Amino acid sequence: MSYPQYPQQQQQQPHAATAGGEPPLWAPYYDAPIGSAVKRFFKKYATFSGRASRSEYWWWNLVAAGVSVVLGFLLSLIPASGSDGQPIGLEAGGVLALILLGLWLLGILVPSIALTVRRLHDSNKSGWWYFISAVPFVGGIVLLIFVLLPPDPAGQQYDQPTG
Repeated sequence: MSYPQYPQQQQQQPHAATAGGEPPLWAPYYDAPIGSAVKRFFKKYATFSGRASRSEYWWWNLVAAGVSVVLGFLLSLIPASGSDGQPIGLEAGGVLALILLGLWLLGILVPSIALTVRRLHDSNKSGWWYFISAVPFVGGIVLLIFVLLPPDPAGQQYDQPTG
């Protein structure tokens, strides 16, 4: 899928592609494949500036959800009670699964927020709109609508200055 060239975009010099044909890290990668989206997520670990395409955003969220489900499934395999109905403590495997899930969630917290901010920038919204998600009931829906919006050429204001 290709996006139309807006007049404002045509005036700018096109950015040089990197070795793999990908745009530079400061530029959004439209139609990013899943591997590139995950790689760019970790390379831009705590980068709140710039923009992220919808494909970068949604591929990462799919991978993150998959890993979280697998870790949660491993945690659910641990019995909560013994055969006599008495609660039992976590076995070594359960402790390991719980630690892995906790480390995973802590490890992706900041970069996931940064990716959402960059996605908001691509639709020409300030990253501060992320905090709308704190509003009960409607905040998450508003944020979901914002990250679903198509790219806006005015969002180039968040790009790395050229020149």
